[in-house]
Amino acid sequence: MQIIFFSANINRIEEWEKRDTDSKHFSFYDFESLQKHIDKFNNYIIIADYDSVAPEVNKMIASNQLPNKLIVLENAPEIVTGKMLISHGVKAYGNSRMLKVHYQQMIQSVADGKVWTYPELTAALAKTVKQEKLSDEAKELIEHRLTNKEKDVLFLVMEGLTNDAIANTLNITTRTVKAHISSIFSKLHVNDRLSLVLLLK
Repeated sequence: MQIIFFSANINRIEEWEKRDTDSKHFSFYDFESLQKHIDKFNNYIIIADYDSVAPEVNKMIASNQLPNKLIVLENAPEIVTGKMLISHGVKAYGNSRMLKVHYQQMIQSVADGKVWTYPELTAALAKTVKQEKLSDEAKELIEHRLTNKEKDVLFLVMEGLTNDAIANTLNITTRTVKAHISSIFSKLHVNDRLSLVLLLK
């Protein structure tokens, strides 16, 4: 895995370098240096420290120059910030000091072309989609591709319910819920709950 750490905080970069011993990585402390070399690192995952480089990240969003694989981490992640960043094309958002196991899952998800967020943000994004009226195209897609039971499961997923909660609500087993969700993902050509949410937005 090839990664760029982007932070104006040298301590944060040292912290990230210690945690990520498996990847080849480069570090940039200012936006000008990163911009000069960005073309060379086209396939790299860029991890930005929102606490120290938020203006630069926001500038990339505003100018429509967001790198393909940008991860944004923050000391105290907020759902409203996460919603904004993910809706503008950031591939992952979470806590700067997340556990190594979550960090590795995040990196792998982004490397695989998926979007990654922490569970509370994923649930909040799902609720946002439910509150907004689904587009006619999304309704048509759901209607044409899914069975009635899959639709029931889908709408509960969109409310942010866990597999166990869906099982209790529909009076079926968690295993059956997982089977329905797997089938929904396959029929709608998505890999995970967040991709599903983004598809139906």
